[in-house]
Amino acid sequence: MTRTNESPSSGFAPLRQSLFAVLWVATVIGNTGSFIRDVASAWLMTDLSSSPAAVAMVQAAATLPVFLLAIPAGVLADILDRRKFLIGIQFLLAGTSVSLMLLSAAGLQSVASLVALTFLGGIGAALMGPTWQAIVPELVQKRDLKSAVALNSLGINIARAVGPALGGVILASLGAAFTYGVDVISYVFVVAALLWWPRPKAAQDVLSERFVGAFRAGLRYARASRELHVVLVRAFLFFALASSVWALLPLVARQLLGGGAGFYGILLGAVGLGAIGGAVVMPRLRARLDADGLLLAAALVTAVVMTFLSFSPPQWAAVAALLVLGMAWITALTTLNGVAQAILPNWVRGRSLAVYLTVFNGAMTVGSLSWGAVAQWTSVPFTLLAGAAGLVLVGVVAHRIKLPTGEADLVPSNHWPEPLMAVPIENDRGPVLIQIEYRIAPENRADFLKALARLSGERRRDGAYAWGIAEDSGDPGLMLEWFQVESWAEHLRQHKRVSKADADVQEDVLRFHQGEQRPVVRHFLAFNHPHEGRA
Repeated sequence: MTRTNESPSSGFAPLRQSLFAVLWVATVIGNTGSFIRDVASAWLMTDLSSSPAAVAMVQAAATLPVFLLAIPAGVLADILDRRKFLIGIQFLLAGTSVSLMLLSAAGLQSVASLVALTFLGGIGAALMGPTWQAIVPELVQKRDLKSAVALNSLGINIARAVGPALGGVILASLGAAFTYGVDVISYVFVVAALLWWPRPKAAQDVLSERFVGAFRAGLRYARASRELHVVLVRAFLFFALASSVWALLPLVARQLLGGGAGFYGILLGAVGLGAIGGAVVMPRLRARLDADGLLLAAALVTAVVMTFLSFSPPQWAAVAALLVLGMAWITALTTLNGVAQAILPNWVRGRSLAVYLTVFNGAMTVGSLSWGAVAQWTSVPFTLLAGAAGLVLVGVVAHRIKLPTGEADLVPSNHWPEPLMAVPIENDRGPVLIQIEYRIAPENRADFLKALARLSGERRRDGAYAWGIAEDSGDPGLMLEWFQVESWAEHLRQHKRVSKADADVQEDVLRFHQGEQRPVVRHFLAFNHPHEGRA
């Protein structure tokens, strides 16, 4: 568990690059506006309904669209002009806040309209998340990429610290309509920064993916990646249980702590400040604990805070507890996201991270609705205690499901030779059957099959939708590996996706092959010319 080979590092270099700095400041302003809007919506719901289920529904409406749309959004981020796409999303979000502002000003806001517009805002957030992550490599030099990603996380938490507190003050002083208006103004800065960005047009690529094919490729990778499965399971368990404190925090502030809208904003601001503090000390924590230790510590600390809040502590003590909660929350977020980033190759990073976001927001949605229902049937303190107990139990048990280390070299190896073609082949022709013949000695058969089983995962992750192994009935030493991909273009992409770590797995298989020549590889194209050969 202990780690001593890492040292803290500073990462403000990307801010010296004007393009990144301008867009970073714009995103901080935009996210601050979003947190201001969220505070107004959450608190307004407590005025419209005292039902815990209704209050939790606001949280669910915000996260459900990300659960439903994160993967399609990740695909769109790869195939559309990202700058124009982001500008369109800003107009969608601004229109949502204008609607909230007008309904509140006219006194026509209802539970149904608030949930519906919160859901529409969640759609915008779902579309924007993967796209913002995807543009970061375009804004900085390669050596500053990790620092830029860390600064984006810092910016979100700055907004989390400022936005809720500012939103609570504005809401208490000037009302919900004015609070939503402040959010509308924030989008002006974001759109202006995006219009200022002189993004060059992407070069045409004959192998560029289309939406449906890219969607399927991303799902195939996620289905075949065992390491990603571990991250997703650990993330779902943690966030589904920890979501109780977020879903019920407005009621905690009002019923258990006796505070108003301003105090609710202070609580959320304390979470943001705690997250900033956690981000600062994170390098030192990573030097002492591995990813599993960090996630377990985050679960235990979160459970302690939830238990503490259930006993209606003094307001000042609750604020201090929320500072600690922010540190635990950012520890869990950055740990799981960092592991996910480390195990994903670049070609599918956006789509796989979208799968991660889907699980994260699905856990928050299911958790919010479930904990809201529990609080409706029992009480808010009991629900917090139940969530804390579950978090401790699951945290200790899940600690045995070790997170992947993410140390594999995922840089493309480009070691596959170009396939032989007697005549040019249309890229959309398919499916394609690839066969590889191995000559295996009887005494090596069992070890060869074990190595080949590991290779099958790589084939499926990189594009194969079917894989198998067969032997020659008349010559048992002749083994045939086969796999299928949906088109010739997808197989050519597969050539570019094989990483150096995958190449090592393939070499482990090839060492069992007997003969001076490498295994024979054949490509078979589906016969889809029905009129050929007819009289």
